[in-house]
Amino acid sequence: MKKIREYIKKYFSAADKWLLLFCILISLIGILCQYSLVESNQASTLRITERVALVQVLASVLGLTAAVIISNIDYHFMAKLWKLYVPAALFLVILTFFIGMQVDETIDDRAWLRLPFGLTFQPSELMKICFILSFAYHLSKVYGQINRPMNLLLLGLHGVFPVILIHFQGDDGTALIFLFIFLTMLFAAGLSWKYIVAAIPVVAAAVPIVWQYFLTDDQRTRFLAVYFTEYADPLGADYQQRLSRISIGLGQLQGEGLFREDYWYVPKMHNDFVFSFICQALGFIGALAVLSLLLGICFRAIINAKNALDPLGAYICYGVFAMFFFQCIINIGMCISVLPVIGITLPLLSAGGTSISITYLGVGLVMSVHVHRRRNIFYE
Repeated sequence: MKKIREYIKKYFSAADKWLLLFCILISLIGILCQYSLVESNQASTLRITERVALVQVLASVLGLTAAVIISNIDYHFMAKLWKLYVPAALFLVILTFFIGMQVDETIDDRAWLRLPFGLTFQPSELMKICFILSFAYHLSKVYGQINRPMNLLLLGLHGVFPVILIHFQGDDGTALIFLFIFLTMLFAAGLSWKYIVAAIPVVAAAVPIVWQYFLTDDQRTRFLAVYFTEYADPLGADYQQRLSRISIGLGQLQGEGLFREDYWYVPKMHNDFVFSFICQALGFIGALAVLSLLLGICFRAIINAKNALDPLGAYICYGVFAMFFFQCIINIGMCISVLPVIGITLPLLSAGGTSISITYLGVGLVMSVHVHRRRNIFYE
């Protein structure tokens, strides 16, 4: 027992305690929000039960436990195992093309696999972590030489493949997150500005092609409804966001409080639009506190990247930062009608066991980089 206590003490002396604290606080807020909605009169309208809140608790506890375990494993060892976990993740994603299921009739993509006990799993979430690890490993192998045309071509193929795969799966929101992770890690690895400048006209030329041939009519309508008032439709594409804006305004400074019977209804307010509920229940002060905690997690990921032992550790941290940061930006942007609705969860706050668990796996990778910022820290 004495050795175990000493090991635990030594671990927490080396762990990123601020990152752990921010994650635990965000998870507690998410759990309180879910239970508040379950106990409210909106539970039946939202079609959520106590099971949703229970999954939130279990996913948070299991995710946090997994993060601590992963942080004890050297990230170099995990990165080198890409030949095992990348094919496994790809297999699970491809499996959704054949036996994938919808978790809601309002969601078109069949991106989930059915598990025992009525549970579901979204393989594309797991693929994010696998991609961050494998792409970081790829970048570390060409460290200092990524701007060579052949290296850049191979890195591009590595990054674009999951984006295209997830797009054809039907989950464009997740595909967009993959794209942001890829670009952020590539930029952090030292991508030359000449390539960035050269890419601007290419992107400009690609925009109308993507708009015409890759977006559905519904997606185009959502974009137009946000940026052009003549396309706004309170009963159509603008319906959720209009209700979300009202919900945010009702919170005012201090909010209406948790565990009330009545809340202003917003579709998916336990999931994609949980930020609108946070604003309504906790007000501007509560929303500001939540945003501070989310930014704190992003800040700790960047700090750990700066203090990493080597480029591999830094790239992993930047990848997790990109995953977390851009999900927050897109989700909150949806809720306040700055960005169109695209189906992205708010990390550690939205309902969904897969999303919470995978986010904690990413946190575990960042903590592994922090713990192992000095070689063999547990054996010094």
